[in-house]
Amino acid sequence: MFRCAVKKLLTYSIRFCLVFTCAYMYAIHQYMFLYCVCDAGSDDRKSHTVGNKYSCSECDKSFFSRDVLRQHKNIHTDKYKCTECGKRCQCSADLAAHRRRHSGEKPFECFVCSKRFTRSEHLAAHTRIHSGEKPFKCSTCDKEYRHLSSLNDHMRDHTGYKPYKCSLCKKSFARYHQLRDHKCRFDSNRSPDHCFDCGMLFKTKGQLKRHVHIHTGAKPYLCRHCSYCFRRLDQLKRHLLKSHNEGTCT
Repeated sequence: MFRCAVKKLLTYSIRFCLVFTCAYMYAIHQYMFLYCVCDAGSDDRKSHTVGNKYSCSECDKSFFSRDVLRQHKNIHTDKYKCTECGKRCQCSADLAAHRRRHSGEKPFECFVCSKRFTRSEHLAAHTRIHSGEKPFKCSTCDKEYRHLSSLNDHMRDHTGYKPYKCSLCKKSFARYHQLRDHKCRFDSNRSPDHCFDCGMLFKTKGQLKRHVHIHTGAKPYLCRHCSYCFRRLDQLKRHLLKSHNEGTCT
């Protein structure tokens, strides 16, 4: 029964996400959850998807299962430590992918835009930009997402759960990048990120990343209906709405 259930779930599961490194493990987790043998239990499905109840004793992070917490704790040991920069990773696969950053190796290439990645799961997630696939759907408002982590972030909008707290002003945020950007704006000792091509300064790495596309000419957002490509995701969304009547006004 277990093998049949997992095989069936694999049909509907994504290939990769930010929590599980392969579809098989993701399907197994779905099976455990659906049949009430997951840590969260049958009466705790809502908190299972939007809340984290297993806290790390070494830092302020928390996780939804003991197994994920156990793997996280490896970053507080030297078990998977990079010999070049000292970074500690959660597992051997993460360490191998991290080492590629030092070597510059990016073996996984997108067949649409030729962008390369150090990890296969990053490529799998990237291809959804081109395909438009959004396999994760909100059960409350039916909004769809490309990544499981994006859905989990979105669910906090419904619940009001804000797990990321600023240590300086006690303000809380639903998403980690909001906390990171918040700290950058108020950290006077932090040097701003700058563009190596024109020297322009940016408060966050995200802003710099979007700006760099101007110099490289990269247009990674491809319309699945026609041949148009765009530099930014919001440009693609406007095009889909205007030219193909897809999406909604925001």
